[in-house]
Amino acid sequence: MEKNWYNQSPDEALKNLSTTKDKGLSQDEAKARLEKYGENALAAEKKKSFGEKLKEQILDPMIIILMAAALVSAFNGEALDAGIIIAIVVVNAFLSIYQEGKAEEAIAALQKMSSPKAKVIRDGDHIEVDSNTLVPGDIIILETGDIVPADLRLIESSNLKIDESSLTGESVPVEKEASVVYDGKMEIGDRENLAYSSTIVTYGRGMGLVIETGHETEIGKIATSIATVGDEQTPLQRKLAKLSKTLGILVLVICAVVLGVGVLYKHDPREMFMTAISLAVAAVPEGLPAIVTIVLSIGMGKMAEKNAIVKKLLAVETLGTTTVICSDKTGTLTQNEMTVVKVFTDGHVYDVSGTGYSPEGDVTRKDAKVTIEEDENLKILSSIAALTNDAKLQVKGGEASIIGDPTEGALLTFAEKAGNGLKELYNNFDRIEEIPFDSDRKMMTTFHDKILDDITSFTKGAPDVVLDRCSKILIDGKEVDLDDKLREEILSKNSEFARSALRCLGYAYRKHKDMPNEITSENIEKDMVFVGLTGMIDPSRPEAKAAIKECRTAGIRPIMITGDYLETGLAIAKDLGIATSDDQAIMGRELNEMSEEELREVVKEKSVFTRVSPENKVQIVTALKQNGHITAMTGDGVNDAPAIKKADIGIAMGITGTDVAKNTAEVILTDDNFATIVNAVEEGRIIYSNIKKFVAYLLSCNLGEVLIVLISILMNLPVPLIPIQLLWLNLVTDSFPALALGVERGEADIMNEPPRDPDEPILDTEIKITVAIQSIAITVATLLAYFVGLKWYGQAEGLGHARTMAFSALIICELLRAYTSRSIDKTVFEIGVFTNKKLVFATLFSFLLMLVVIYVPVLNDAFGLMDLGPKEIAVVIGSSLIPLVAGEIQKKVRFKKK
Repeated sequence: MEKNWYNQSPDEALKNLSTTKDKGLSQDEAKARLEKYGENALAAEKKKSFGEKLKEQILDPMIIILMAAALVSAFNGEALDAGIIIAIVVVNAFLSIYQEGKAEEAIAALQKMSSPKAKVIRDGDHIEVDSNTLVPGDIIILETGDIVPADLRLIESSNLKIDESSLTGESVPVEKEASVVYDGKMEIGDRENLAYSSTIVTYGRGMGLVIETGHETEIGKIATSIATVGDEQTPLQRKLAKLSKTLGILVLVICAVVLGVGVLYKHDPREMFMTAISLAVAAVPEGLPAIVTIVLSIGMGKMAEKNAIVKKLLAVETLGTTTVICSDKTGTLTQNEMTVVKVFTDGHVYDVSGTGYSPEGDVTRKDAKVTIEEDENLKILSSIAALTNDAKLQVKGGEASIIGDPTEGALLTFAEKAGNGLKELYNNFDRIEEIPFDSDRKMMTTFHDKILDDITSFTKGAPDVVLDRCSKILIDGKEVDLDDKLREEILSKNSEFARSALRCLGYAYRKHKDMPNEITSENIEKDMVFVGLTGMIDPSRPEAKAAIKECRTAGIRPIMITGDYLETGLAIAKDLGIATSDDQAIMGRELNEMSEEELREVVKEKSVFTRVSPENKVQIVTALKQNGHITAMTGDGVNDAPAIKKADIGIAMGITGTDVAKNTAEVILTDDNFATIVNAVEEGRIIYSNIKKFVAYLLSCNLGEVLIVLISILMNLPVPLIPIQLLWLNLVTDSFPALALGVERGEADIMNEPPRDPDEPILDTEIKITVAIQSIAITVATLLAYFVGLKWYGQAEGLGHARTMAFSALIICELLRAYTSRSIDKTVFEIGVFTNKKLVFATLFSFLLMLVVIYVPVLNDAFGLMDLGPKEIAVVIGSSLIPLVAGEIQKKVRFKKK
């Protein structure tokens, strides 16, 4: 099939596809082509099966270590140990799958299910068919409000405008002209003679020839490119994998040391092997995967409450690591609703407040409200804006929307704000005749009776064109001659508005004693009276400005990536605080000429990227990631989807977002609010901070257990803790406090800190020191209780008592250690002992469970434990305070050093 359809005339395109404008394809030919080219639809995203999700969970490095430990335990007759480990693995896997399934259900509820129809000519008849049955060569009829059903080469157009924001990111509808034929290559946003699948006709009518369907459309190509972008590991996945690898190596080293010591001491090899297994069990924090999953699940729920649906558990934490947020402009940072913000008439500039299509707002001059009753110029200008207009403004249930062209919708809202009620205007001043807008003369004229005593023609259009057709100007409600000085003033103000990225329109009128016989542009649109200008823009979201400021405070760099023009993008970026100077902006076509190294340098300096293609967006995100940034990409359009998938964290809009964007993203904002991203980032930071706390807590406990067993072996003593006791410690005692640490409240100044280094390990230097000190303190406390027990009862007959004392001391040490883990700097008393009620209940519950396994006869036999008397309890409690005291002293020393 021929390509570069924009280089072909309508007749050439029709000939190349063997069809005609009047008759279209025959039904038989359409059926044959449908078999050849396939349906005009994109393949539905294949959802992961339960088996695939389960496989992902089982292949986690930490889970593999646990499975290996379970197998070894089973082969050595420790069925209970093996069963407990397997149970933990199963619970962890199913919890992850359940949470991700809940997210998928929420996303499915957001997606709009629709089966668009298309008006097509076949066998010379105008019929309506399902859009998925369209084929290359079909002739399509386009009218206002239609969704373009496939990629089309326009063969007829009449004042046709199409909203391409979902594809190109350009906020203003594009004027289309079928007769245009281009030479050479044209960018997608500049092809006036083509219409693209899934875009919306906002004005006029047209006829198009289907040139591409399904995956060959521009949207289809984007969908295909998304499929080629592979899923990447999140920072937390990479860090946990590294930690798992370190633990795996540690397990092997420990086993080798124990076996070596056993040979040296000439112990029974099987006994030494079981001891090595004990150490392996002690080294691996079996509860860690489950606790990470549960904490991320809780975070997922909190984010959902704050209007952010997270599809994957690990993406919760990734939000907290974000160093750069790349955002689309239209509909994300702006409202995607054109709004009149400036008016120039009678030599004065008026400000118009309010945003979007809601008619709430005022027209002011020098901060004083102005109405049409006191300003004749404003009355006439707003009347022209409202009456030379084919859009409809609807307000239902307090929500305002427009039917038709967004530009004309903005003018209707402006008229209402000025006090010029639309209902009264429509009732009193019918449209008698009109000269429709066309892209050649860039004007529209309508005729009305009795509005200015005579029959009057109202004209709106491009300011320079309208001004050129005027001989007079309205000043203070009176018509005066339009001299060169006044013309220069109007053109200067028009340029000033344009430099602020405002879309400007000019307004004029002409009185007629009687209805003219010849209604033509040449006859009517001349010798007019110029009234004024309006300047409009797709305004930034008010909450986005505050969110951008908070991003900067948090050390997160905001970047705007848009398909809109440079002036428009830069103006919005300056208003939001993303950019401060013109040299921070660059156009997409400049990126196409750059090498990978040059692009990596450019993204360090530029904050606004305009007129970009979907491919450019991926290039920018890739360059940022190569520079070491954790990059979030937000957007709502099909054009954003490839970059959303490429980013470390992809964020889609839930209300205005296309299904392609939602399916691709890890996070969906149900309120389309940029500020929600910042809330999600804060929650992500809190979650990561808490993960570090409980990982450090678990590792200090586990390292203490390893040292306890290893030192006793090196001293040629019986091991103080057997495998089932270690499993109880790791899976039951430690898990509940660790979970409580996972829901610790965030530090008050967490969003005033810069993002952490993406390469920073989950255990930084300070935490490693804390883990080392606490491990040693736990080891000293436990061995102290153990040695006392051995001394009192003897190594042979008193081993059960000594082990019970060690077991009890270690549990209490670890429960008290949980309180010191709540902060790296603040002491328990500074934070408040009871401020985390979940931790209080968790430690109390774990303590009660310890009493159960010690004093319930059946259980203490299974665990090899014995009842403790008052003197043993006194020793246990006394020694258990050592880690708590050591931790608090360490904080005070660190504070003094700082």
